[in-house]
Amino acid sequence: MSQGTVSGGNLLSARAARPPARSSRRRSPGWMPNQHGAWAMLASPLLVGAIASGLAPIHLLIAVFWFLGYFTFFATSLWLKSGRKARFQQPVLVYGAASAAVGALTAYLRPDLLRWAPLFLLPLGVGLWAAAHRQERALLAGVTTVVGSAFMTVVAYSAGGGTDWARGWWLAAAQFLYFGGTVFYVKSMIRERGNDRFRAVSVLVHVVAAIVLAFRSPWLAAVFVVLAARAWVVPRYQLTPKQVGIGEIGSTVVVALVSLATL
Repeated sequence: MSQGTVSGGNLLSARAARPPARSSRRRSPGWMPNQHGAWAMLASPLLVGAIASGLAPIHLLIAVFWFLGYFTFFATSLWLKSGRKARFQQPVLVYGAASAAVGALTAYLRPDLLRWAPLFLLPLGVGLWAAAHRQERALLAGVTTVVGSAFMTVVAYSAGGGTDWARGWWLAAAQFLYFGGTVFYVKSMIRERGNDRFRAVSVLVHVVAAIVLAFRSPWLAAVFVVLAARAWVVPRYQLTPKQVGIGEIGSTVVVALVSLATL
């Protein structure tokens, strides 16, 4: 067999392998967020605030706006991280237009909710800045994202007609302390695996959270003591990101239920 025949065969094999790669490029990146932990961070504060105040039809519209807003944020982050490449723009434009439309409708129906908008400016700005500088995995970006997420607890509480603002802010604080601790805990399991110093910081964050919450709810503080023990023990085992995520689902539900029952 000649060298040309062999080369031709290799070329045909290479061409046969290319179509999937080309077809995957036809769809712009950014349509579906791949940060699985973000789903709990989106849903839990919204549900906690809504349930605490009483579920209302407006909460459904807020939920649509909240998730579309996150889709827009994720797509915009990818676009900025790519250096503003054109193939990343379509999801930004589509999700941006959709979230703007739903947001305008929400504001028209409940203009009083606009007073909460300034709370999200700083977390949003820091998140986009971090994406533009490829620092989206930094602790600062993670913590500020959690701050923005926790604020949704108060928005949902306000939308449902909640009036006990001490309770509303404590619910938001519990969400912030839990998901803020999760930022450290997950990093200790994946990116900082084997770093005992970072693991100790993660435990300390949970202990401080337990002390703060003890002033309002000893039961919720006890949950955070258990979370602190988890933050010390579990990182010693080599779990996959999927296993870590499954464990977080259970913890998220427990924190939400105990918060609603005792705060």
